[in-house]
Parts: sequence; structure tokens; C-alpha cells
Amino acid sequence: MLHELLRIPITGASLLVPVYVLAAVLAAWVVVGPVHERRRLRRAAVRLGAAVVGALVGLGVVWWTGDVQDDFGVQFTPVTRMWVAFAFAAAALLLVVLVQGGWLARVLAVAAAGAVVLSAGLGVNVDFGFYKDVEQAVATNPYPTRVLPALHSTERDVSVADWHAPADMPRTGETLSVRIPGTVSHFRARDAVVWLPPAARVADPPRLPVLVALSGQPGQPADMFQTGDLGGFLDRYAAAHDGLAPIVVSPDQLGAPNRNPMCVDSRRLGRSATYVMTDTVRWIDHHLPVATGPGAWGVLGFSQGATCAEQFSTAHPEVFGTALAISSELAPVTGSARQSAALAFGGSTSAYRAAAPSAIMAAHAPYRDHLTVFGYGQDDAPYKASTEALRAAAVRAGMQTQVIVSPGSAHDWNTVRYVLANGLPTVLSHLGLPQTEGAL
Repeated sequence: MLHELLRIPITGASLLVPVYVLAAVLAAWVVVGPVHERRRLRRAAVRLGAAVVGALVGLGVVWWTGDVQDDFGVQFTPVTRMWVAFAFAAAALLLVVLVQGGWLARVLAVAAAGAVVLSAGLGVNVDFGFYKDVEQAVATNPYPTRVLPALHSTERDVSVADWHAPADMPRTGETLSVRIPGTVSHFRARDAVVWLPPAARVADPPRLPVLVALSGQPGQPADMFQTGDLGGFLDRYAAAHDGLAPIVVSPDQLGAPNRNPMCVDSRRLGRSATYVMTDTVRWIDHHLPVATGPGAWGVLGFSQGATCAEQFSTAHPEVFGTALAISSELAPVTGSARQSAALAFGGSTSAYRAAAPSAIMAAHAPYRDHLTVFGYGQDDAPYKASTEALRAAAVRAGMQTQVIVSPGSAHDWNTVRYVLANGLPTVLSHLGLPQTEGAL
């Protein structure tokens, strides 16, 4: 029973429409219900005025925190601004009714405020394309934990070209939660997520390409699978290619949902770069049946994770020959550029500028047989600009590039899913897997 409740979808009309209607009816009654008595017309006007003021305050809060302070690193859409305004309006209306009195009015005001706030949360969630069901909203990592033993060298003798799927091969991939220790970096990371394609789940798996997937910030390793549906896209690919697909490893480059160590090594923020490029890379090589060489290794990410993917792929072309960057920033950043330099680079602005992907590309050019697929949302003006600048730098450095624009979306997971569906075929082909036509 509980399991079924957790799987209730929270983005479909079957849930959204009743909640929206209930919120509208309750809010309307709270505002205009007393109008049938003339002596209460003034109270109704006060309530309506309070709701309008609350909505304006909500819009002001979004403007200050999002546009001025840039506390969230995204440009909010008109839809999200509308829902925030509604939530503040409901809160203001509730406060006025609590003061004016009347037990029935107070009860209905509490119900109306709760319904409007719930509606706002659901509406913002749809706009960002994040949670698909209740389980995803309450579970940070729903995947079973497993300890993967170290491989023996004799277990990696089959190449993709020589692969023939056995009759007992599983039909779908498997998503696991694993512990990747920070042996060298001593970075305090949360559990990673690993996706094994069907071809990796047999007794003698082939040597498969590998993708390192990095979440945005705030975020967690499970995001690319729970919200981005990365495993679903690769399952569709594997079903058409004898179970072949890359192994995916999503390590924790953040350390906590709201931390941003900027994927560099620093005394104050920890050695995030070493955790990914040394601890994680070594763990993958020792525990998973992966092919060797940059031609078989790729890295992808969204937002902060995309910036990290650009940093790692450009600074380590000997490891990664392929990258997929969705809504990447121009440089690693937490707060302003000055704050970022102070936090991670000892205050050195020159060291901070040198850590930008475009600077790394200029220092390592020319690149050979290196592909970067860029993606962003059509309505995401800031990240459109950063993507165009990064692509220009990549072209100057000799990289192969492709840009995918998600129609009608912004800095959200709708963009992520669109870019994954349309960009993965190019990435997989560059990793040495069979070509596929169209989107996944």
C-alpha cells in the first residue's frame, strides 16, 4: 500500500487539476465569502488587498534573491514567479483572516493557504521538471546498496566488437548505490550511483565504455537517474544493440546537497577534483569491466556538474575523450568571482581565471579526436551565452562540437532530458558503440 502511494505521479493532470481547483475554490471563498453581509464588505476588501500585497512581496523576493543576488544560479521563469506570488498571497491572506477572527473563516483560511502553497509547490516542480512521483520527492537515493568486488584481469577479455549477447542476459540495466572511498583525496562524499547495462550483468561481460555523470548543485548522485532518466534512455539504446551501452558512474562531487567545492582542490572546500579524477577513476578501473583509453571514457553533467565536466574533460584529455555539458557555466563559481577566488584559490584571481574551461582549452590545445556536445534550454538566456562562448573556445582548440537546444525550456530538468535524448546518440557513437538514428 505504502509503495503504491509513493509511486503516485505528481506531474499529471489527474492530480494537478483537482488540487488547483480546490485551492482556487477555497481561496475565493475566504476572500469573497463574507460579501453577502454588507457589514463585512470592508473585511473582504482588506483580505483581497492583503493577497495583492502578498503577491507583490513574493515577486519582490524572487526578484531580489534570483535576479539581484543570484542565490540560486538560475533565472526564474514567469511560471515559477507566478506560483511564488500565489504562495505569498495565500500566506498574507491567512494572516489577515487569523487577525479578523471567526473560527470557520480561520479554518477555511488555513485550508486555503495549505492548498495554494501545495499548488505552488507542484506548479514549480512541473516548471523545473524535477520530481515525477512522491517517492522521488522523499527518497534521496532509492537504489539498493551493493559492494562490487575488484575485478581480475582475466575478466576483461571480451571487446565490444567481439560481443555476442548470451540467451540468459537480463533485458534491462541495473541501478545500484555504491561507496567510492576518498582514499587519496579524503573527500567526504555521499554514496555514488552506478548503472550497469544488460551486457555488464552477465558472467563474461565485454569491456564497455564508461560515462561519469555529475549532478547539478543543489543535487545528489541519484539525480541523473531519478530525474534525468539517464538509465531509461540507455535502456532503450541497449535494447536495440544486444544489451550494449556504457557503464555509468555518478560520483558525489559536492559532498552535500548545497555545497559547491567547484570541482577543484582547495584547503577550505576539500579535494573534489582529486576525488573524481583519482579516487573515482581508479575505483572504476578496478571494479567495473570498462575499456581503457580516452576513446572509451566520457563525462557528462548538468549546470554545476556540466561546468565540472568541462573542467575535467578539458584538463584531462588523456582520460576523457568525450563530454556532454548541459547548461555549463563559464567558470567554476560559488557567489561572485571574487568570493570564488577567495574560497578555493587563496584569493588569487589569476589562478581562478586559469581554472575556467576556456582557459584550460587554450592551454591544452590542440585536442585530437575530442568531442564535446553542448546543450541548453531555449529560454535560458544566461546559459545560452555561456554555452556559445564555450563552444567557440572548443572550436578554436580543435574539438569536435555539437549544440542541442531544448525548445521551450529553461534551466531545468526538462532541458536535461531533451538534451540527453538527442545528444546521447552522438556521444555513444564517439565512445565506440554502434550508431543509432534519431533521439533515444
